[in-house]
Amino acid sequence: MNILLAFAPFIMFVIIERAVGVLEGLATGAFVSAGLVLRDWISPERRAKLMETGTLLLFAGLTLYAPMVDGESWTIAETRLRVDAGLLFLVLLTIAVRRPFTLAYAREKEPEYVWKSRRFVRTKYAVATAWALAFAVMVATDALLVYRPQLPQVIAIAVTVAALAGAMKFTAWYPDRVWATTSR
Repeated sequence: MNILLAFAPFIMFVIIERAVGVLEGLATGAFVSAGLVLRDWISPERRAKLMETGTLLLFAGLTLYAPMVDGESWTIAETRLRVDAGLLFLVLLTIAVRRPFTLAYAREKEPEYVWKSRRFVRTKYAVATAWALAFAVMVATDALLVYRPQLPQVIAIAVTVAALAGAMKFTAWYPDRVWATTSR
């Protein structure tokens, strides 16, 4: 469940962006991200996570950048393309630096001896890759809507829901499958 909490800034961004505006949505994403980073920083049983710190930098950076380039005129598709591309970049970065973002969340609920298992680490890479694929699909859809604005926004909503639902189902299903298959 903590892994889903990491996406709270993105959820709040979408809600506020739609209801109020682009800058307000970006600022809300930065504020919620800051809260998650602060929570991990002050809690003795938690550690700051690369994903949450990166999300804070993404939203704070976009919040500061948007007014300099007339970000209020960004369409929903243009704004989401920037945010979703940033999210995809963060996920790929965690994989590239050999610290898939899923590992930090799994370590909070698993005992330390499990962390050292190759199977555990490989499973977390697979789950992070599934999320990267979901975000890549979202970025492609956002880009399509930027370049074909006449297409209905419902396409983006449907693709986003399907991509995120698929990643969530895979996250719930795959680790159990791996551990069940290898324990036979």
